[in-house]
Amino acid sequence: MQVDHANTALVVIDPQVDFLSPKGVTWGLVGKSVVANHTVENLDTLFKAAKDSNMQVVISPHYYYPWDHGWKFGGPLEVAMHKIGMFDRKGPLSLDGFENSGADWMPQYKKYINDGKTIVTSPHKVYGPQTNDLALQLRKHGISKVILAGMSANLCVESHLRELLEQGFEVEVVKDATAAAQLPGLDGYAAALTNFQMIANDVVTTQEAKDAILATR
Repeated sequence: MQVDHANTALVVIDPQVDFLSPKGVTWGLVGKSVVANHTVENLDTLFKAAKDSNMQVVISPHYYYPWDHGWKFGGPLEVAMHKIGMFDRKGPLSLDGFENSGADWMPQYKKYINDGKTIVTSPHKVYGPQTNDLALQLRKHGISKVILAGMSANLCVESHLRELLEQGFEVEVVKDATAAAQLPGLDGYAAALTNFQMIANDVVTTQEAKDAILATR
């Protein structure tokens, strides 16, 4: 994929405490992968490169409100997320208790996300962007190419990748700016890498993505 600032955006999924911090509720599942990939640092590198080059940055966050906990069914990980209070907020119009909670941005990313230029979409609710306004925001801003990063690799990132491809976007995945749950007999990151290489328009490292972003500023 050829990066062009006129029509390319950096899309970061769930750059939130519950996924990326030892204080987060999923750290016991994803922490090993996050540390091994230097995911936190690599996302910071991508944010900085995009901001330094005036590339559009878009965040697709994950929030759960009290009524979401009343869902009558869900897959194993959906049930687990609700049980551990992942990404919980009091409501869409309330920031009560939000600051520094598991649903909040990682502290080092706030300067990038809260700069008044970054687009923050409505939340996705399961894994993919079918239930939020990501595709609409990209199209309305003239974006046809996406550099995709964030959490977690085999769930939200892969689901965003698949839907954006179906919607006609060109998508490049930054393979070391993500991570996934790793359990005995289950390696979400390895599973995602296989699928990234089969279906994405390109799969790159953070350094490769950074170089491409800065080369076209």
